[in-house]
Formats: sequence, structure tokens, C-alpha cells
Amino acid sequence: MMLNFGAAILVLIAIFLFAAIKILPEYERGVMFTLGRMTGVKGPGLFLVIPFIQKMIKVDMRVVVLDVPPQDVISRDNVSVRVNAVVYFRVIEADKAIVEVEHFYDAVSQLAQTTLRSVLGKHELDEMLAERDKLNADIQEILDRHTDAWGLKVANVEIKQVDLDESMTRAIARQAEAERARRAKVINAEGEMQAAENLRGAAEQLAREPQALQLRYLQTLVDIAGENNSTIVFPLPMDLIRPLMDLGDAFNAAGGPDEANRTTPTNGTETDADREPGG
Repeated sequence: MMLNFGAAILVLIAIFLFAAIKILPEYERGVMFTLGRMTGVKGPGLFLVIPFIQKMIKVDMRVVVLDVPPQDVISRDNVSVRVNAVVYFRVIEADKAIVEVEHFYDAVSQLAQTTLRSVLGKHELDEMLAERDKLNADIQEILDRHTDAWGLKVANVEIKQVDLDESMTRAIARQAEAERARRAKVINAEGEMQAAENLRGAAEQLAREPQALQLRYLQTLVDIAGENNSTIVFPLPMDLIRPLMDLGDAFNAAGGPDEANRTTPTNGTETDADREPGG
């Protein structure tokens, strides 16, 4: 009888120890409640929990990846888009994560959805597509500020995808094509301006050195002759035609053929100046 009683006591002690001994890994903490009151945080490692008197709730301290479902957002320029994101957060104070909020994972998920719609609704579509880093930082700051009282730390927020309808996609494609055409025209105009500046500089340089112009002329002839064509180029020096040009300028300065006929008699005909007043 005594042996059976002793064996029963040993079995009860073994069961008690088996229920009381707890081991937590490095990435978990245990929030302890004694008779309903929080009495601290245990772990990691080996410790005892008194059955029926104490209760332990495990909290994972690793980074949690929260996938935010796609949200319908209307931008500031009245464009409807669907946006989804991902939130990285972790528990830094296990007691607050259990005591201050019920199901902190669901709370962060709902807060992330509302914050995503609120922040993106204040920006235009172009900002959503081009300034994602700024939007990510704004959302992360708001989430981190609100979850600080829950013992959580929002490490990062990333907008994954911005979905547009087909008509808006075509409109953006047309806008991008027009922008590329505008840039091409601007680049072409800048090239023409630079070419004109270089040509002006070359002309000024050649004007200071007439021999350089002659050498350039000969180089052009060499280039034309090397193209295997039937073009015949006959160089005519300006010194040969300069007297003719000077004669033409003097002829035009004299008044042309009408002035020459009035001042020069031809075939024995009298001019008005040779006639006598009584004639």
C-alpha cells in the first residue's frame, strides 16, 4: 500500500515537473501571468511555470512579413488604381504586444490598409509611379508611430505593384511617346545650335587666314574626286574674275546703260548738251 502511494506521488511530481518546465528558443519570449496579473517576461532558455497558477503566452520576436491585400485607391488627380504592398515589422516589447492590443498581427494589417489608401490618395498618379521611395518612407513613418504603443517596430514598407486599367495604360504610353518626341526635337535643336557655333568659329578662323580657305577648297576637291562619280569640278580662282567684278561694280555705279547713252554720243548723233540754244 505504501509502495503504491509513493509511486503515485512520484508520478504526480513527474507530471507537475513536466507541466512546469518550459524551454523557449532564442527568438521567442514568454509573457507570464500569475493569477491573472502580468508578472514579467521570461526567456529564452529553461524556466518553471506553476500549473493552474501561472500562465505563459509565447511571442515570436522575429521579423514578420505582412502582405497587404490590393487596395482600390483614387489619386489626387482622380485616377483609380489598385495598389498592394508588403510590411516588415517585429515585436520589440512582448508584454505590450500582448497587453496593449488584441491580435497585434491583425491590427497591423488593418492599420496598413487604411494608411496605404490615405497616403496614396494625397498624391497624383505620376508621383505614385516615380516617387515610390518617398511614399514608402511616409507610410512606414505613420505605421511606426501608431504601433509604437503596441511594442512593435515597423522596419520597412514597400509598395509592390500599381495596377492601372487598359485605357489609362494607353494614355500613359501616348504621353511617354510625346515626351520622347519632344526630347528628340530639343536635342536636334541643340545640335543645330552647336553646329552653327562651330561653323561660325570656323568661318572666322578661315577669314583670318586666306591660305587656309584655299587648302580647305583643295581638300574638298580631293574628297569629291575619291567618290567614283561623274562630277567634273573646274576650279576658278577668284583673282581671275575679280577685274570683271570690279568693272561690273563701276558700271552699276555709273547708272547703267541709260546713263551711258545720255552722256556718250554714238553714230554722229548730237546730244542735248551739244545743241545750241538757238538751234
